[in-house]
Amino acid sequence: MAFATTPQALQSRRRFLQISSAVPAMLAVQSLLPTGLVSSAHAVEPPIAPAALKKYPVGLELYSVRGELARDLPNTLRIVAKMGYEVVEFFAPYFSWTFPYAKDVRRQLDDLGLRCFSTHNNFPSLTPGEMMARAIELNQILGARHIIMASPPPNTKTGEDWKRVCGQLTTAVEQLKSHGLAAGFHNHRIEWTPLSSGQRLMDIIAANTPPEFVLQFDVGTCIEAGADPMAWIKSNPGRIKSVHLKDWAPGTKAEEKGYRVLFGEGTAPWKGILSNVEAVGGVEFYLIEQEGSRFPEFETAQRCLDSWRALRKTA
Repeated sequence: MAFATTPQALQSRRRFLQISSAVPAMLAVQSLLPTGLVSSAHAVEPPIAPAALKKYPVGLELYSVRGELARDLPNTLRIVAKMGYEVVEFFAPYFSWTFPYAKDVRRQLDDLGLRCFSTHNNFPSLTPGEMMARAIELNQILGARHIIMASPPPNTKTGEDWKRVCGQLTTAVEQLKSHGLAAGFHNHRIEWTPLSSGQRLMDIIAANTPPEFVLQFDVGTCIEAGADPMAWIKSNPGRIKSVHLKDWAPGTKAEEKGYRVLFGEGTAPWKGILSNVEAVGGVEFYLIEQEGSRFPEFETAQRCLDSWRALRKTA
């Protein structure tokens, strides 16, 4: 199975997710949280102070500039590096690259001082066999650390479905170790919603994967679902190796709300989140992700990075 590298394929990660799975599903721990808007406790709970000051690389999930990436990958990487991003995360279409092309992309990254620490993949990339072998080689070429599953296989909906998938992911964790790679999962809104049993898919996944399994934390989806980001971080110490800096605000697309707000314009309690993932979560790097905004893609990426830098000065 391979993904096309047409502009249409790059333009829509959502289309890829529909192809690779029917229903997204995600991470987990023990505590059950009520649905609804984010608790006001987020704002009043004192953040945990990091034990020591440390610099964390900030990167860009390249879906944020998907249109520009489809038109000109080398130029996109050059502009992103010039903005000051240190890391990039490639998504679905990278999987169809030839190995020589991947090596050329790696040379471009090295020349620009960029790093690729993780990639987004479909479930077969974490299933032993030809697809996993290909994912391993591509990610080793790019210098990645984490092969992140961006969506579950089709018809993975129930808790039992996810327990079965988690068994396969546990096998992947063991097989990737010898290659210097880790497996992980990127959460979506649906995984925060309790099932009829009262459990969240998030909690099922975390409880049924080994500690080395990376729980890549998409903050915006957590906030939209009304879940408590601080409780999630504290319940999964050392497992949140990367964070997608996606914001969210109530409102419609026409109002430029939802995920169209820029980083720092939404309702996410960023200072508390950052303090906790650095002191407890085990974060290694951050990734800004934007699904679209009122500005062109490059300007959106620049504005988000500027907001990140301003926040870090006051955090």
